[in-house]
Amino acid sequence: MSLVRLNIKGISYSQTQSGAYALVLSEEEGNRTLPIVIGAFEAQSIAIALEKEIKPPRPLTHDLFKTFADRFQIKIKQVIIHKLVDGVFYSSLICERDKIEEIIDTRTSDAIALATRFSAPIYTYENILDKAGIYLKMKDELSPTEEDDLGIEKLIEEPEPIKESAYSKVSLKQLNEKLEKAVQDEDYELAAKIRDEINKRTQ
Repeated sequence: MSLVRLNIKGISYSQTQSGAYALVLSEEEGNRTLPIVIGAFEAQSIAIALEKEIKPPRPLTHDLFKTFADRFQIKIKQVIIHKLVDGVFYSSLICERDKIEEIIDTRTSDAIALATRFSAPIYTYENILDKAGIYLKMKDELSPTEEDDLGIEKLIEEPEPIKESAYSKVSLKQLNEKLEKAVQDEDYELAAKIRDEINKRTQ
């Protein structure tokens, strides 16, 4: 299966669901995005790593891992999001020490938090992107490396999401319409939830 390189597009924040964030990855050569719901700590850790000027007073867990790895000459070569089961993404760290490569299973949020610190590329398989990717329709296309694209102060607020209990009353056609609207509104957390519901029905 072919690998597709991903870049970090942004992080969105929900005021209606405590601790809920959506990490948005975009394919490097294409217009599909991969929204992944992550926790508050991981969202903060990724945002801090991307904001080079922000330095926490004490090292975060992922900073500690980076220091530990550097001290023992362990390099993270790449991150691969290799599996999607029931809306949960599974990832691997491809590490190297003394020219010996090791593969370590990890949560996707942790893998990406570490990738940002090691400047390691992020990949997923084409079939995962086909299944869970969302075509991006935005007015302003920003490069993932642009300064204003990301950051803690740039977290996007979202409108009230559809309650999960209401999904059973919504037709597949209506779900697809709501998915398109959520993407247009840059409401990636909601888009991810609707996408997962559509996948459940079409499997």
